[in-house]
Amino acid sequence: MSNQTMNIYEKAIKQSKFYIKKNILKYNSLRNYDFGANQRDNVSCLSSFFCHRVLLEYNIINEILKIHSYSKVEKYIQEIFWRVYWKGWLEIRPEVWDNFLLDLNEIKYNKLAYEDAINARTNISCFNDWVLEIKRENYLHNHTRMWFASIWIFTLNLPWQLGAKFFLKYLKDGDAASNTLSWKWVAGLQTKGKHYLANSQNIAKYTNNRYTETKLNQTAVAKNEIFIPSIRKIPEYQNNKLYSNIIILDTDLFIHDRLDLLNKYNNVYIVFLKNDDRNIKLSNNVINFKKELLKDIIYYLPNSKLIDSTNFKNAVSNLEGIDIIYPNIGENLDFISKKCVELKLKTNFLYRELDLFSWQFCEKGFFKFKQKIPNILKHIKTLDL
Repeated sequence: MSNQTMNIYEKAIKQSKFYIKKNILKYNSLRNYDFGANQRDNVSCLSSFFCHRVLLEYNIINEILKIHSYSKVEKYIQEIFWRVYWKGWLEIRPEVWDNFLLDLNEIKYNKLAYEDAINARTNISCFNDWVLEIKRENYLHNHTRMWFASIWIFTLNLPWQLGAKFFLKYLKDGDAASNTLSWKWVAGLQTKGKHYLANSQNIAKYTNNRYTETKLNQTAVAKNEIFIPSIRKIPEYQNNKLYSNIIILDTDLFIHDRLDLLNKYNNVYIVFLKNDDRNIKLSNNVINFKKELLKDIIYYLPNSKLIDSTNFKNAVSNLEGIDIIYPNIGENLDFISKKCVELKLKTNFLYRELDLFSWQFCEKGFFKFKQKIPNILKHIKTLDL
């Protein structure tokens, strides 16, 4: 089958299989190198599919371990688990997301410096190039994201919240958990007092000397905040059909283990969240990418309907209640929770067992979580993925 006739899911599967078979063993030694937008075979570039769960993390991990021993692919699997960990950490502390959104409306900052930063007009050439790359490619290498965030916070002296907003606007793989918490980590707020300072030598080495002698602030101290989020319990596992209709949003589009269940509903409403209903407006490229992902679901579900957020009320107003594939903390959950309350629509969230199993280990730092990865891998093998 040619790429022209493949749907998005099929393309994602093909890309993941190629990477697992051909390039994954390069990851340990080459993962920190950013060779430029035209040479990405040292990384998988699957993050936009993981972010929207076109590919399910656990499923891909299972496929990797069918071919390679864990010791040879440990770093790559840990990188996938970072996304699981960030999600779980935020699920336990949802106020962190709420506080981030509040901060965006209240923080004070140098508007001229901000405009220069987002329009690639700083005196730091690598940073300017990365700004243009994000806008053009809607992607940035993971190591480069750390340099970018460090320069933004400690050299340009801009609020981390605005940087996180900038990433969410332009990155196809931007999500509430990994994006917000990664920026907080660089700032020294996630692991209190431990910030990440980019340095010229590191940038030069891992960009193959494309950028040398970059002048950065090397004496900045970690940021601090008074805010301490409360901790909530992980919900009980629930995956039982309760109502006759169900909602799918763009944060969990892996339907292939749920087709039997989804085909039992009268209507599967695939809800597209327009910019008018988002706290953080997305670029046209990212919005269109999300819409194409949602359209792809219709191929597999004849009982599905794609509706945008402005038509949500009309679609569900006569219903007593509705099932919802749980969308995780973020814009989708904010929207759907608010609208269902307004419409007095009862909700039944359907969770993934592996998510809840993994999230129980996310209360503390990643090191503690990493010690539990073998337990999660054993649990993955017990399920039919």
